[in-house]
Amino acid sequence: METQRRGDRDRLVCQACNRVLYVNPAVGVAVVVRRGESILWGHRGSGAYGGAWCIPCGYVEWGEEVRAAAAREFLEETGLVVEVGSVLAVHSNFHDPERLTVGIWFAGQVTGGVLQAGDDLAAVEFFPVAAEPSPLAFPTDALVAAELKQGKALLIPDSVNLSGKPWPPGS
Repeated sequence: METQRRGDRDRLVCQACNRVLYVNPAVGVAVVVRRGESILWGHRGSGAYGGAWCIPCGYVEWGEEVRAAAAREFLEETGLVVEVGSVLAVHSNFHDPERLTVGIWFAGQVTGGVLQAGDDLAAVEFFPVAAEPSPLAFPTDALVAAELKQGKALLIPDSVNLSGKPWPPGS
């Protein structure tokens, strides 16, 4: 591989076959769940972002459909089954230059499960739309939180159970 100028960028190019190796960002997915005037947030337990809050999220696996990935990641992190709805936001993440991502935030509605932190989250908790937790793990979650305050929260269906009581039952 050698670096060659292709178009407006330097690219890695195979010297033998002239094929370009494109270095592209990974795709991350998140589901935003609303209960009344509150949004579900996850408190990260370890790693580079341990101790900070985020909208429950994760990566799309190779060959996985984005909505299926969002539902899988949300279940792994929160214990909740969700119906993944419309796209609320799409943002490029540049906060970690070694791992660039494009994030897709979906509206979600809880359909089952038991609320409990899992995977890399140490806690899950609802916070008012007007007062997200702090500190936030990712700058893009701050962008999404601002968009929720500006009215996008109303695009998320309220997660209530069939009896009309707030989800999860007993809360």
